[in-house]
Amino acid sequence: MEAEPAEQDDAAPRGRPARVSVALDGDGACIAQARHSADAYLARARTEYGVAVSQRAADLTRLVVSELVTNARKYAPGPALMDLRLRGDSVEIAVWDSDPVLPTARAADAGRVGQHGLEIVMAVAQGFEARREPIGKRITVRIALNGDSRDSDLGRPSP
Repeated sequence: MEAEPAEQDDAAPRGRPARVSVALDGDGACIAQARHSADAYLARARTEYGVAVSQRAADLTRLVVSELVTNARKYAPGPALMDLRLRGDSVEIAVWDSDPVLPTARAADAGRVGQHGLEIVMAVAQGFEARREPIGKRITVRIALNGDSRDSDLGRPSP
């Protein structure tokens, strides 16, 4: 099953592209499909709406999408949902999956092989939030459109 837009808001604030929701079926191709959807969303923001999106912001968005969807696929097999929207000077990425267990960042360890995804996401994010939903959980990350990773209004959990 291919990633498909599940929902788009009818009205976009200040001439910006509407939020897009992408249903992911959880198979091996869903990670690449999620990255492609994020790339297309930011390209549309640039070309159709004139939103300034730095190359660094586009690269970080792709990285964060890859990490979040990979974790959803790894720890909560089955469908997932990814929402993308512009909020102020940032792009907000939210990934829902069916596993209610909230992720925890591990202490940095250069000798550890693997399991660095959440560390990476938190290092590049302007904001990070993990919360339980009635079913599963939602991870929300903000990336500054200008590529800056400071000044967040989302909470940042303690490592």
